[in-house]
Amino acid sequence: MATRTLEEWLDYQSQVHPATMDFTLDRITAVLDRLGIRQLKAPVITVGGTNGKGSVTALLEAIVHAAGGQVGLYTSPHLLRYQERIRLHGKEVEEAVLVSAFERIEAARGDITLTYFEYSTAAALLCFSEAPLDLIVLEVGLGGRFDAVNAIDADVAVVVSVSLDHCDYLGTTVEAIGREKAGIFRPKRPVILGSESMPASVLAYAAEMAAPVYRLGHEFTVGVSATGFCFTQQGMDALDLPLPALQGAAQMGNAATAMAALQRLGLLPPPTAIALGLRAVSLPGRYEVRPGPVRWIFDVAHNPGAARVLVATLRADPCEGRTIWVAGVLADKDAAAVMGELIAILQPTDVVCAVSLSGERGRSAVDLATVWQTVYPAPMVMAESVQAGCAFAAQEAVPGDRVVVFGSFHTVGPALDWHRLYSTHI
Repeated sequence: MATRTLEEWLDYQSQVHPATMDFTLDRITAVLDRLGIRQLKAPVITVGGTNGKGSVTALLEAIVHAAGGQVGLYTSPHLLRYQERIRLHGKEVEEAVLVSAFERIEAARGDITLTYFEYSTAAALLCFSEAPLDLIVLEVGLGGRFDAVNAIDADVAVVVSVSLDHCDYLGTTVEAIGREKAGIFRPKRPVILGSESMPASVLAYAAEMAAPVYRLGHEFTVGVSATGFCFTQQGMDALDLPLPALQGAAQMGNAATAMAALQRLGLLPPPTAIALGLRAVSLPGRYEVRPGPVRWIFDVAHNPGAARVLVATLRADPCEGRTIWVAGVLADKDAAAVMGELIAILQPTDVVCAVSLSGERGRSAVDLATVWQTVYPAPMVMAESVQAGCAFAAQEAVPGDRVVVFGSFHTVGPALDWHRLYSTHI
């Protein structure tokens, strides 16, 4: 049989398992055992949480890379290219390497079916098992306890935050969701908690695992300083550091969370290298600003907690004119609660454009606008695609305005692609 291309592999993988999500570790564990990669050579930090996972994983990679260390980073979902999910030595894995990994996974799995996410997790771990690495960083896709990355025992487990999201799968209370996210903890291995307030279920499970806990605001702290922010941790001198290149006040806490995790492994580099990493870190789609007469801002705020952070960041970064909002939210997200957060910053002159998202979890612009108008009863524009919504915003905005594109990765990814083409023709 001729070798499949990457796109052909991805199409194939979406059809192998009968369900898109099927929460068990049995399949992925069996395949990893057959590949001989259940035990990895480099130390592993697994990062979970409702919001902030992407920022913490990017900061971990940037800080270690700035010190000359080699990092394998696995994240999901991707914005523009599948290869974004797997990074080696600071670069996206090459397509040929991915195809080779998929061929080996296919040969090993036999009659075991894998989900799309399980294939990508196995491919990442296969790539990491064969590379000289100082650190492996795994981002939880959904939940924690039954997420495919949890087939690997973390040397340090991080939970950045816990709030209501994916309630159909994880539970309808923060306590239930917290217990699922705490499933990445391992007996007597460090746990880093990146929010000052955590559900009792998270702390209870850490105690059950006899896992030492390090909490933001308790065992390590952050504070604003004259030159950036100050990081303090038990047993260490205080560090005065520049603010991370990522936008938003929450990024100080995310940076501290990353540093606390590295410290537990003995991998926290000297302050000069930390500062280099903080200045160099980047993360597409997280308050990503494209400057110009009309500023474009892209953010994957797709749940109430993330919307709250987006509102706080926008307040600290005001504009002279109006805000044109372009938003697409998946059907399994609490869109009403997202709008409940946005109300705090919406102005009478703002324009809200709801866009349709297709696919199994998609939501139409009409449905999104209908839900939002129960909370914010103002006229809204509706567009049948992300591209159409962006085109409307580009025509509507005048110098001094800003366009905020937010919501699902399925919104922000296509919007970034649209804006790249748009900006080459203006």
